[in-house]
Amino acid sequence: MNQIKLVVLDMAGTTVQDQHEVEHCFKLAAQKNGLHSSDERILALQGYAKLYVFTLLWTEQVGEGDPRITELAAKSYADFKEILENHYRTQPVYPTEGCLVLFEALHAKGIKIALTTGFYREVADIILGRLGWVPSLDASSGIHLSVTPDEVNGEGRPSPAMIYYAMEKLGIADLSEVLNVGDTPVDLAFGKNAGVGIALGVCNGTHTREQLEGHPNDGLIEKISDVLTYV
Repeated sequence: MNQIKLVVLDMAGTTVQDQHEVEHCFKLAAQKNGLHSSDERILALQGYAKLYVFTLLWTEQVGEGDPRITELAAKSYADFKEILENHYRTQPVYPTEGCLVLFEALHAKGIKIALTTGFYREVADIILGRLGWVPSLDASSGIHLSVTPDEVNGEGRPSPAMIYYAMEKLGIADLSEVLNVGDTPVDLAFGKNAGVGIALGVCNGTHTREQLEGHPNDGLIEKISDVLTYV
């Protein structure tokens, strides 16, 4: 049995219920700005920092080197932020199945909990506030830390920077003591790029088992509380 001391969890789709709301908000912003991308393409880019995604999709649409790309991406991203923040401020927000059970069990075992996300800090804080998950390094319930790309110079997944940041803040020096979980292919790449002891995919979020199983992983679980079989 691995001696896991830190569990790093994705937010939307992993610990926070996501009925494809993020994709919907993203598509509304894209359509508003004349950016055409399929639902499949948007889904495939779930988990990445959203400004990066807009930049990538605009590059695909207008061609690499087009001088308008930066401006188009910035405008689309600004509209996305407004739409997304309004959604999370006004619509119910719920934890995923098994999430609270997992939190309680990890606390009982003395294992630290960090949430990472492709969201920027403001919207992450809206979600955390709605759920009552106020991060505290000495928390006895809820989570110990929340990390967004804002905290690591904008380095979103699949860069391992957010995992390394969480380890530093929570006093974990050994990557073999870290378990990472997410519901997208880039979450799996995130954990593998960091070199964590265990990188898991959860199959009841935005991606199915079939969509995840072709990507390098150390296991696929049906719900987030199944992490307990690994710790």
